[in-house]
Amino acid sequence: MTGVEGPAEPSIDSADHLLEVDDLEIHFFSRHGRVQAVRGVSFHVDPGETLGIVGESGSGKSVTTQAILGIVEVPGRIVGGDVKWKSKSVVNGPEGKAYAASVRGNEIGIVFQDPMTSLNPLFTVGAQISEVLRHHLGMNRKEAAERTVDLLDLVGIPSASTRAKQHPHEFSGGMRQRALIAMALACEPELLIADEPTTALDVTIQAQIFELLAEVQERLGLAVLLVTHDLGVVADFCSRVHVMYGGRVLEKAPVDDLFGRPQSPYTGGLLTAMPRLDQVRERLVAIEGSPPDLRDPPPGCPFQPRCSFGDDDCLEAPELTSDGAGREVACWHPLEDVSGGTDLGFSKEPTRG
Repeated sequence: MTGVEGPAEPSIDSADHLLEVDDLEIHFFSRHGRVQAVRGVSFHVDPGETLGIVGESGSGKSVTTQAILGIVEVPGRIVGGDVKWKSKSVVNGPEGKAYAASVRGNEIGIVFQDPMTSLNPLFTVGAQISEVLRHHLGMNRKEAAERTVDLLDLVGIPSASTRAKQHPHEFSGGMRQRALIAMALACEPELLIADEPTTALDVTIQAQIFELLAEVQERLGLAVLLVTHDLGVVADFCSRVHVMYGGRVLEKAPVDDLFGRPQSPYTGGLLTAMPRLDQVRERLVAIEGSPPDLRDPPPGCPFQPRCSFGDDDCLEAPELTSDGAGREVACWHPLEDVSGGTDLGFSKEPTRG
C-alpha cells in the first residue's frame, strides 16, 4: 500500500474518549460447547484517530465490533464488561440497547467486508442508500435521492446520478465497496468501523479504497476503527494498533513502535511471516501450529502452545503491562527481553505491500 498517511495520534483527555471497551467478554453457546470468543478485551478510540485491530481469523476482532454496534445475537451473549459510547453504555440493560439502536447508523457507521452480500441484489444501490437517509434522518424521497447522488459522488463513483439507478450486480467489486462506504457515511457519523473493507479486492483497488478512506476521514474529521489481518494496511493507515489472538489483546502500541520493535512473540511471528522489500527469502517463515479452540482455550497465555519462548510461567495468564510510553504487552517473555534489547530486524517501511 502506498500514498496513504495515517493521521497523527491526537492528545486527548480520557474523559473525551468517543468509544470505550472495558474488559469485554463474549461467549457463544452451542450444543458443542461454550465458545469464549472475546476474553477481557479493553481499548478506546478518540476523536479523529485511526485504531487498527489485527489478528488471525477467529481471534475475536469482528465479534468485538458487533458488540460495539449492539448486534451480538443468539447464540452469542455479552457475559461481562461494558462498551460505552460517549461515556454511556450501549450494552447493559434495556436503556443500553435502546441507546445502541439510536447511535447505530447515525453516530457509528460500519463498512462490512463483503459488499456483494451486504447489498440487496433486488434493489438499486441508490434506493438502499436512500433508505438509510429516510430511516435515520427523516428525509423525504426527493431529499434522500439528491443526498444519495452527493454521497456517491463523494466516494468517487463517476456518473453518480446514473449509477444510483443501477443494481449491485452492475457495479464492480471496488464500486460496490465505495457504495457501502457512501452508505456508512450517509448520516455523517463520528466513528467509522471498517471490518476487512477490502476482502477479495485486488491490490490496486485496495489501495484506492484506503486512499478514499483517508481522504474522507480528513475531510469529515472521522475516527476510524480498522479491523484487518493485513499488517501492510495497518502500517500505512493507523496511528495505534492492537494485536488480538485467542480472544485476547496481546499487544498495544503506536504503529511505528509495533513495527520497529514488537514485544509480543505473536506480533513478531506475524511480522516475520510477511514478505519484505529489503530481503530476499526462499520462503516465508510461518507460525507453527494452529489457533486455539476457544471451546477449551489453553490455560494462561493463549499463544503459549505455539510460542518458541513458552515455559511453565506462561501457564498463568499475563496481564497487559504498560511501559509508560503508550505501549502495553501481555507476555512473560517479551521479545526485547529474550533478544537482549537488540533490534529484531523489523521496521514499518519494508512491510508495505
